[in-house]
Amino acid sequence: MNRVDVFVIMGSDSDLPKMKPAYDFFQKMGVAAEFRIASAHRAPELVATICSEASSRGARVIVAAAGLAAHLPGVVAAQTSLPVIGVPLSGSPIGGVDALYSIVQMPPGVPVATVGIDNATNAAVLACKILALSDPEIDRKMNDYREEMRERVYTRDKKVLANGPYSEVSQG
Repeated sequence: MNRVDVFVIMGSDSDLPKMKPAYDFFQKMGVAAEFRIASAHRAPELVATICSEASSRGARVIVAAAGLAAHLPGVVAAQTSLPVIGVPLSGSPIGGVDALYSIVQMPPGVPVATVGIDNATNAAVLACKILALSDPEIDRKMNDYREEMRERVYTRDKKVLANGPYSEVSQG
C-alpha cells in the first residue's frame, strides 16, 4: 500500500463533487491524499478499518465529510488519535446546519476541528497547515499560497481604484 499524508472519508459518493476542492488543493500542495467512501451507519466496519490503517500508512490527518446527522467525523475521531477535520455538507432541508451542529458539538475528549458548511478548501488548507508543522516543503508551499492570496487582493484593489467598483474590468 502507498504512503498517504491525509485520508479523506465521505459517507457517500454523492459527496465527491463537494469535496473536489479539497482534492484540487492537495494536488496543488503535492500532498498524498486518499479519498474513501465509508458510511458510519451503513459500513461502520469499513470506517474502523480505514481508521486503524491510517497511522500505519503514514497519515497525519483525517478529513471526514458528512451531511444530515453527520456522525462520520465523530465516529472517526472516536477511533483514531490523529487530528480529524470535519466538513459539514449541505443537502438537508436546513442547508447543512444539522451537519454543522452534529460535527461541532462533540463530547469532551473527542474533538473534531470543524470548517464551514461545504468548505472543503478550508479543510484541505487546515490539513496542510497541520502537515506543514513537520514538513518544510509543505510549509514553503503554504507560505507561497498565502502570498498568492495576498497578491490577488492587491491586484483586485488596483482594478477597483482604476476602473470603479462596478466596471467589467474590475469584475474580472
